Amino acid sequence: MIIEMPGTTTRAINRRLLKERDEGGAIALGRVLTLVISVGDRDPDEAIDAANDASREHPCRVIVIANDTKDRASNLDAQIRLGGDAGASEVLVLRPSGQLERHLDTLVIPLLLPDAPIVTWWPYEIPENPAEHPLGRMATRRITDSTQCAHPNTALRTLAASHTDGDTDLAWTRATLWRGLIAATLDQPPYEQVHKAVVVGESTHPSVDLMAAWLAYALKCPVEIERVPDALAITQVRLERSSGDIVLDRPDGKTAALRQPDQPEHRIALPIRQLRECLAEELRRLDADEVYGEVLQKGLPRIDA
Repeated sequence: MIIEMPGTTTRAINRRLLKERDEGGAIALGRVLTLVISVGDRDPDEAIDAANDASREHPCRVIVIANDTKDRASNLDAQIRLGGDAGASEVLVLRPSGQLERHLDTLVIPLLLPDAPIVTWWPYEIPENPAEHPLGRMATRRITDSTQCAHPNTALRTLAASHTDGDTDLAWTRATLWRGLIAATLDQPPYEQVHKAVVVGESTHPSVDLMAAWLAYALKCPVEIERVPDALAITQVRLERSSGDIVLDRPDGKTAALRQPDQPEHRIALPIRQLRECLAEELRRLDADEVYGEVLQKGLPRIDA
């Protein structure tokens, strides 16, 4: 069910939500958090679809802030999505204009779930400092996605310069399976030191840089990045050791081949992660991702150097 509310107020939105709950029980499920999504000038539907999928694991209230396409004085158009149009969530799409755009925190606060954590997500362009943004200051966790920025690697360095506990980036989440496989491989004999690591991947994909930064931080060895235009994200990680190289190779974006000295080749399902998977993973934890912070602030400078 989709309810259009042009020229409305937050008070009217809350009254309509209460009315729908009383009359139809459409939003009777317990909510575990409020997810605030700021999409700027972009179409919000892709982000809403991902939030709806993630909400099946994390029932929540989703508040989407989208720029008004009309040049008007202070006005608020809203849309309420319930039931099948909102997954296991209730979705509020707000399009503020005029003075309301300058006070987004004041606009959102009356619509927050009481006594529930707040997560803010910027699925496209990111603010200069997420923790100091009006929507970021109220949040327990702040999620960005540097892969969707016009200049991904510049955005990644901006995030490193302003990192605050509670920040995370979906470019880091997209590399979770790679990190897990590499860590599991290094936990096996012969436990040799890695002399050099090489990460191969798409030339502007920030997950490539974060994977290299993680290896530089964790292994304290030189790390080289081989940038390939039009590649499918990360395509290979190679660890050079005295007994021979460990190579995790995924040229097709679906299946990886793990090659190690004196062992048969192993084939591993390693598909490129979808947005909804990454968002759901980040919503599972509301504490600070300390490893991400260390990699961003200590590993990334090793790569840049």
